Amino acid sequence: MERVLGIGGYFMRADDPAALSAWYRDCLGLDADDNGLWRQGAGPTVFAAFESGTDYFGSRAQQTMLNFRVSDLDAMLAQLRAKGADVAEDTQDMEGVGRFGWVTDPEGNRVELWQPA
Repeated sequence: MERVLGIGGYFMRADDPAALSAWYRDCLGLDADDNGLWRQGAGPTVFAAFESGTDYFGSRAQQTMLNFRVSDLDAMLAQLRAKGADVAEDTQDMEGVGRFGWVTDPEGNRVELWQPA
């Protein structure tokens, strides 16, 4: 059986694609090139389906949620707050999995930040 090798891309609609790309670069350090190519660090990727009625993604209109691995969740959340980003107050610890925090991008998409255990 042929298998996928990994996530090849994540695409989203935006009212202002240039501004949204700049937010991801300036706030999260996602340094993609002009074609959107970004060389991410090696590490685990979670692929999971959630119940259709979940509130975990924030708005019910949001059908998917992007999750980024980070090395220091507290430092990333502080960096985002310093840049005026909409950061959730609460974080979550999941034993054996890691710590989670959330930020909402300027287009209203909730993004999860994960510091693996």
